[in-house]
Amino acid sequence: MPSRQTAAALGLILHAAAAGVMAYGFLSIKSLPIDDWISSQKGGHYQYLTIQGLAAAWLTMIVSILCDILSPNTVLRRIKRALLMIALPLTVVISIVYWSLLLLFPNLILQKEILENEPSSAPAAPNLVRIPLQVDLSLHAAPFISMVADFALFEKEYTQRQVRYTAPFLILVFGIWYASCVEYCAIFNGAFPYPFLTENPLEIRIGIYSTVALLAWGCFRAINSLHPQN
Repeated sequence: MPSRQTAAALGLILHAAAAGVMAYGFLSIKSLPIDDWISSQKGGHYQYLTIQGLAAAWLTMIVSILCDILSPNTVLRRIKRALLMIALPLTVVISIVYWSLLLLFPNLILQKEILENEPSSAPAAPNLVRIPLQVDLSLHAAPFISMVADFALFEKEYTQRQVRYTAPFLILVFGIWYASCVEYCAIFNGAFPYPFLTENPLEIRIGIYSTVALLAWGCFRAINSLHPQN
């Protein structure tokens, strides 16, 4: 077993590297051609579940760095554990949904290229907007990998009470928050950030939100049950 100092040093390396990679991913969005269009929309980048998951994971890593430096601080540790309970299932679900749709049905997850001054009779359909691989991995893989690695290597498993009551409550609150925000923004934007939401009526969208929330809870339960300390 590594000493507490060694574990803290290794944790600091992981947390700092993860925070840096995620910050790189977010800042890189600003250089993409689609950034102007996204920034002009109501809610901007934060109407995307990816960005909200990225923000939760990044904040978890920042608090983790503080915990590494101020290890005896129990208040910070509790805050980190609460953030991880949200960020862990959220980033896992984002990765599962994103990479699955990207590989199988990219038109459901990627926006179409915005063609300016293009006649309506143009024969070619607009291309799907793709981002560079290194940015894609920073946004859709790094948060998931860092959350799972942090939980498995540096955190204890959650109690059964937390798994049965606290986690589903937090996931439900976040799910209602995100669904309300994205529905509100769509009123002004005329479309949703993801095509699979735009192409479905309200009752189907509610089903999608509910399914994603249940999937997040299921992933959290599964990962917690597979913790090395179990």
